[in-house]
Amino acid sequence: MGDLERLFVSPHESIRRAIACIDENLKGVALVVDHEQRLLATITDGDVRRAMLAKLDLGASVNDLLAHKASTSRSGVVTAPVGSPRELLLQLMQERLIRQIPLLDDAGRVAGLVTDDDQLPRSDLPLQAVVMAGGFGVRLRPMTEDLPKPMLPVGGRPLMERIIAQLLQTGIRRINVTTHYRRDKIIEHFGDGSEFGVELNYVNEERPLGTAGALGLLNGAREPLLVINGDILTQVDFRAMLAFHQESRAGMTVAVCRYDVQVPYGVIECDGPLVRRVTEKPSFNLFVNAGIYLIEPSVHAYIPNGGERFDMTDLIQRLLDAGRPVATFPIREYWLDIGERADYERAQTDVERGPMA
Repeated sequence: MGDLERLFVSPHESIRRAIACIDENLKGVALVVDHEQRLLATITDGDVRRAMLAKLDLGASVNDLLAHKASTSRSGVVTAPVGSPRELLLQLMQERLIRQIPLLDDAGRVAGLVTDDDQLPRSDLPLQAVVMAGGFGVRLRPMTEDLPKPMLPVGGRPLMERIIAQLLQTGIRRINVTTHYRRDKIIEHFGDGSEFGVELNYVNEERPLGTAGALGLLNGAREPLLVINGDILTQVDFRAMLAFHQESRAGMTVAVCRYDVQVPYGVIECDGPLVRRVTEKPSFNLFVNAGIYLIEPSVHAYIPNGGERFDMTDLIQRLLDAGRPVATFPIREYWLDIGERADYERAQTDVERGPMA
């Protein structure tokens, strides 16, 4: 049972321990079991991220996460008897849109686990990527006077080379690169992408079109697009993001990061001239745009067809105004937006010694 035990957590352990279990076993799931290893529930990567959106304390218990999960109608557990035929397992995964199925013996004890990776060969994702690489990088001058920001070296490699390697490792080979400032430096380094194992298509902005406007220059993509800003250093699991996006059935999913704001003063809430409450130095927990998006082909109808400045915030608002669902995907992995000199210096340290090493 040694390998199986790497999948197990107790309902009384913390959510943080369940996250560590998911990351360590590389199966995308933690199995909640009792002292006799009978299955009580499952916790997937998506369950954890939904708990983050609900602002559950990661120090809270697994039982607290399961209570939240039950309140969102996602509490059902799909299992199968040990020895079930492969065809049945595949059918269950496809019908229920799940990636893992615990196998149980006659006493309800966990006897195994099958995943979609076990049943199907790991294949390329049905996505194209877009790397936004046209910005001027004004706040990083003088380093960007001769180089576009995505070409700045981080740990001895251009930042964009790291992004492309991560996309390739995930199974995304067709990559569009939007360019404007010093595009020659990007094309000179990457060429057609073949030396890096990918197929690159360059989309030049004659003038800056905003974070979404350049998408209007793409020839009608028939697959979802994974869009990422070219100045981001991250370990985000793009496969997990795609699964979360598909579960949400959204037209667009926006990756978000938690951002805590500490107000250094006592905050007074008023009702007209009367004080209703005083809070001393409150802290607010917010989610901020992380510059990574998944966009369905149908969303292209909401993007101007080239030539007009249009930001991602404009696109999100247009979708909301049209009643189209927009989902958020909370990042729990390493993420850094390299916008300032201090961010760039931190990126070098993190790559050499820290979480990106």
